[in-house]
Amino acid sequence: MNVAAPGNGLPVVAVVGRPNVGKSSLVNRVLGRREAIVQEMPGVTRDRHGFVAEWGGREFEIVDTGGLEPGADGLDALVVEQAEAAIATADVIVLVVDAAAGIGEDDLLVADTLRRAGKPVVVAANKVDDPRDEPAAATFYRLGLGDPQPLSALHGRGSGDWLDAVIARLPEVRARPADAWASIAIIGRPNVGKSSTLNALLGSERAIVDAAPGTTRDPVDSYVAAMEGRVLRIVDTAGMRRQVQLKDCLEYFGWLRSRRVLQRVDGVLLVVDAREGVTGHDQRIAQDVVEAGRACVIVLNKWDLVPRDAMERTWLERDSGNRLRWLEWTSRVRVSALTRRGVGRLVPAVTSAIESHRRRLPTSVVNDIIGAAQVRRPHPRSGGKSVRVLYAVQASAAPPLFVLFTTGRLDTAYVRYLENTVRAEAGFEGTPLKWQVRQRARRRL
Repeated sequence: MNVAAPGNGLPVVAVVGRPNVGKSSLVNRVLGRREAIVQEMPGVTRDRHGFVAEWGGREFEIVDTGGLEPGADGLDALVVEQAEAAIATADVIVLVVDAAAGIGEDDLLVADTLRRAGKPVVVAANKVDDPRDEPAAATFYRLGLGDPQPLSALHGRGSGDWLDAVIARLPEVRARPADAWASIAIIGRPNVGKSSTLNALLGSERAIVDAAPGTTRDPVDSYVAAMEGRVLRIVDTAGMRRQVQLKDCLEYFGWLRSRRVLQRVDGVLLVVDAREGVTGHDQRIAQDVVEAGRACVIVLNKWDLVPRDAMERTWLERDSGNRLRWLEWTSRVRVSALTRRGVGRLVPAVTSAIESHRRRLPTSVVNDIIGAAQVRRPHPRSGGKSVRVLYAVQASAAPPLFVLFTTGRLDTAYVRYLENTVRAEAGFEGTPLKWQVRQRARRRL
C-alpha cells in the first residue's frame, strides 16, 4: 500500500517566531475564529497545524508552529523540529516578533535561519496596540528581512496591511487534488501511542511523540493515500482524559477539541495500549464513539511489548473483546507503531468500516431479511397478543438507521437479534447500527 501525505494544493504560509510572541493569536485573527489554543505562557503550541484561510480573493494554508528556541533540548527540541519542517515546506514565512519587548538575541538567530532558507519573509511586529507604539516596530529593520509590519493580533489593528504584504508574496495556485474521500480521527486516552500511530501511517514524523502524556494539545490534520485513488484525512487528537480540570485552560481546550472532532469525522481509530489491556477509561471513550455513531477500528498498539506466550496473548485478546463487547462489530488490528509492524492493515480496515458506515440497503432487501428472521424466531407474545414487525426500512446511512413499524413494543433482546441477523446477512462490519421502533396506532372505535 502506498502511503503519502498530499497537501491541499494551496500556497503555504508558515507562522514562526520565538515562544510567546503571539503566533497563535495571529492565526486566530486571520481565521476569524478561535482555532489555535492561546495562553499567556510559552510552549502552548507544539505540533504544527494547518488551516485554510482567505484574503483578497486568494486562498492559502496558514500553518501555526511552536516557538523557535535556538539550543533547545528535550521536548522543546522536537517542537523546534516541527517548526523547521514547516519552514521547509512553506512558500511564504511570517516571522512574528514582540514589538513591546523589543529585539532579542533569539530574534536575531531566528532571522539568520530564515535568511538561509532563501524564501520570502514578512516580519509581523505584534503587540502594537496603540498608534503611538508604531515607532517601536522600526527596531526590527536590524533583522535584515525587509519592512516590519506593525500590528495587533489581539485587536486586529494593522492586520489588513500585513495580510496584503503576505498575499503579494504568494506564488501562483497549484492544481488542487480531489477532496478527501473520508475523514478519520485517532482517539484514545493519553500516552497510548496515537501520535506514533499517525507518524507510522504517514511514514514521517508529522506529530511530536514524547513519553510524557499530554504532548498533543491541538488536533493535527494529515492526509494518507488509500486504495482506488482515495485520500483519507486523518486527525490526531489530544488524549481524552478521565477528568479534566477546568482551571487548567490548556488541558480543557485540548479535551474540548478532541470531543468536537468526533462530530466532524466519518470514523475513528480507537488506540488501546495492548500491554495494559482495555481499561474503564477506554470503555468510556468507546461508548462516546457508539453514541456519536461513528465507524470504528480498534487498534491494539504496543503489541511488540506483549509477552510472547501464546496462551497469554490469546487471553489478552479475549479479555479485550469481553471488555468492549458492545463493539463486537468492530475489527481489531494488532500493531506496533514503534516498529510499524501491522500498520499497513489499518487503512484497509478503516476504509472497509467507512464503506459499511455509508451502505444503504434497498427496502425490499431489508424486509426480506426481517421477515425471514421473524419466521425463524417469532417475537414472544405480549399480554396474550402476538407482536410482529409489519414493515422495515433503512431510513438513512452514516450511520445506518433502520426503522421498524410494529404491532407492539419490541423487547430489547429481540431488536438485538434482528440487528445480528442484519449484520450476518448484509455485513455492516465496523459501523454501529441505529434502530427506531414505531408502533402502529390503534384504530379508534
